[in-house]
Amino acid sequence: MRELVFALEYEPGCNRVADALADHPDARVRSLSLHATAERLWRVDHATGTPEALNAIEDAFLNGDYYADCLATEDCNATQTTRVLDRTDDALILYSDWERTPTCASVPHIARDHLGDGVLFETRHEGRHYTWRLIHSGEGDVAAFFDALKVAVGECAQMEMLRTADTTSARGSDGTPSGLPPAQEAALQAAVEHGYYESPREVDVGELAVHLDVPRSTLTYRLRRAEEHLAKQYVAGERVAEERLASH
Repeated sequence: MRELVFALEYEPGCNRVADALADHPDARVRSLSLHATAERLWRVDHATGTPEALNAIEDAFLNGDYYADCLATEDCNATQTTRVLDRTDDALILYSDWERTPTCASVPHIARDHLGDGVLFETRHEGRHYTWRLIHSGEGDVAAFFDALKVAVGECAQMEMLRTADTTSARGSDGTPSGLPPAQEAALQAAVEHGYYESPREVDVGELAVHLDVPRSTLTYRLRRAEEHLAKQYVAGERVAEERLASH
């Protein structure tokens, strides 16, 4: 089995969910379940954020001109249903059922065409940055998948490869990959070198983004995920050390 992780960075006005999340930087949407056949797609998503952010996310899912994951640039006349399964002050769970038309396209359906049946999907949406993690058999044509995805996305989003590896590759004690993706590692290294982590900071994230020639939202995402990864590795390492001490 192979793991494939990539991200789409949506341009303003191209994806209503991305626009809603960009307006509420602390909000997040992650998939709890995602299944696709040749003609349909079902998914359950968990959103977190302020009540105002959740209202905007709910509206984007329920009242968009077309399904949130459709890569079409205009209404493709697909039939979709989105329902709220649960709602609290800081969390929202949504169920979506999408029946495509011949003009529709989506990441899962393009993946099925080029990577085969049985692909597993996991997604995470923060701001305009939409990360996809796919687990597939390894027998498909990854290059053809990305070529088709690039055509479908057009000018609405930039694509970034984050990781491709065998699922049996070495992993840290917390189950995450033992190393950072190159883009995240480069962002973290630049942040350290330019004094982003000094107190007081010698550079802010906007200045650092200009230096690296990447969108501010992309750099913020890379730093946040790198910090999350390193923090989890540190905590996992501390637990292992405590367990070893306790066993002696």
